[in-house]
Amino acid sequence: MLEPAATKIGMPMEEFIRLYDTEGPFEFIDGERKPIMPQVAGHGEVSLTVYHGLYAVTAANHLGVVLHEQTFVLSYTSNWVTGSRQPDVMFYTAERINAYKEANPDWKLKPYVLVPDLVVEVMSPNDDPDELDEKIDLYLADGVRMAWVMNPQRIKVSVYIPTPNTPRTKQQTNLFSGDTLTGGDLLTGFEMPVAKIFE
Repeated sequence: MLEPAATKIGMPMEEFIRLYDTEGPFEFIDGERKPIMPQVAGHGEVSLTVYHGLYAVTAANHLGVVLHEQTFVLSYTSNWVTGSRQPDVMFYTAERINAYKEANPDWKLKPYVLVPDLVVEVMSPNDDPDELDEKIDLYLADGVRMAWVMNPQRIKVSVYIPTPNTPRTKQQTNLFSGDTLTGGDLLTGFEMPVAKIFE
């Protein structure tokens, strides 16, 4: 008896871009389109505060590129998109983003087909904490080196990094109002008081 053919998860890049433009922003996870819901004003304020803080340091020190509410695609082979994510803020090191642009002369015509080094997610009042935790797991499994979750309700920042040599596990550090968020080895020179993020 023949086994049924496996369903190929994904869609052509042209369809991905068309659907994004005509039906609104979405993430593409495990073959399912998940619409990105409009956010409350406080969400946007926090994400912009973090974006501007990161931009100031990265631009001054030529560390890389910071993007706000941009989509990245997990893989793209022969015009086939297998998944996508849209963090509130993301960062690419200069070395990686420059190599990507050099290898992809048409990079401006499609979403970034490159997993970021850092992602930032801002928690909204209607967000499910378990779903957000699962999203962080996916980011780290994708190859993200560091993830920050901003929780305005608790004036709290959670910093996640993958546990070395231990698949699908992560280290978590929680920072509160009197603490300072830093970029560690990834973003040398970046420092922002947690209280300032949520002003």
